Amino acid sequence: MALSAGLSFSEAVSAFDPPPPNFYVENLKAEDVPNDAGGELRVTWELPAYQGPEILVLRLQRAGSQEGPFSQIVEMAPGISEYSDQGLANGKKYFYRIDAVTDAGVFASRVSEPAVPRASWFNSQRVSLLIALALFAGLVLFFIWRARRGATLFVRKITGLSAVDEAIGRATEMGRPILYLPSGGLSAVSDIQTLASLVILGRVAEKAAEYETPLLVPCSDPLVMTLAQEIVKASYMNAGRPDAYRAENIRYLTNEQFAYTAGVDGIMIREKPAANFMIGTFYAESLILAETGYATGAIQIAGTAMITQLPFFVAACDYTLIGEEIYAASAYLSKEPVLMGTIKAQDWGKAIAIGLIILGVILETLALKYPQLHFFASRWLASQ
Repeated sequence: MALSAGLSFSEAVSAFDPPPPNFYVENLKAEDVPNDAGGELRVTWELPAYQGPEILVLRLQRAGSQEGPFSQIVEMAPGISEYSDQGLANGKKYFYRIDAVTDAGVFASRVSEPAVPRASWFNSQRVSLLIALALFAGLVLFFIWRARRGATLFVRKITGLSAVDEAIGRATEMGRPILYLPSGGLSAVSDIQTLASLVILGRVAEKAAEYETPLLVPCSDPLVMTLAQEIVKASYMNAGRPDAYRAENIRYLTNEQFAYTAGVDGIMIREKPAANFMIGTFYAESLILAETGYATGAIQIAGTAMITQLPFFVAACDYTLIGEEIYAASAYLSKEPVLMGTIKAQDWGKAIAIGLIILGVILETLALKYPQLHFFASRWLASQ
């Protein structure tokens, strides 16, 4: 609609009784937001160019039926033309209306068509993630299948793990015990590093049983202690030495961080273990434990994924497993097909990710000269 020449806005409005809707707001639409969990509608509208008195504010109204009653959900500045209405009930119809408040009065728009929020079954913007997940799952299953068929899966040599036999042999020659810490003073059985450490404990316990060397395992969590006792007991049985198992050597100290540290330091000084294994989650106690072990002259193998504690282990221990090496250690020592398959799949997944990053950098670089190449990289990034 256009205003006639010489006719003021108020006069044009008064020519209609009642004033027509959409004097200020046109094309009011409400649509379900795609690729979401539902409960949200996107409301859009347009403000025509033939406005009269200045809009002071826009009031967005919502109702469950076309006849109303409408209730105000938000008050907006006149320059806004879109609003996301959230917290709605899925499967329910909603109607919208916008009231434009001006000096000449309040003008209501036409009521929008009904819109229904729905949850999406599939997020089309995450196709690349689905492909990556399917690829990784396929790699895991493939390598597990190969390992179970007897194929040899290569895992690079980890120096710290290769020294396990050396450390146990040294303790045996010196007639002194082995000390194994499955984690620090704040460990919990739910910690993935603690679980990885317990797998390594099984290997160490089996070797200790073969060499008839005492194994001491002080714990800071009762559940970790229970698991450690069962793992060590099973290892001694596998080694054919169930009579050599001593449950009292796997003991609970305390769950207080530095009280646990003090207790372990006391064991190091009194028992003089010839080999110390400190693998798992460690915090501020790492340097105290490593320094005490160094002072007693023990060969020390440590490992953690806590980046802030790695420098202390590197400085005070003979061998250090860095980050993910403690997870690879479980597969490295046990040769269990599921663990080996997972490790190999992770390696291949990382290699593919690195390759895609390099490819993306090359495409983006070439896109400076050939803009059409930018399309592939930008589409992939937009889907993340």
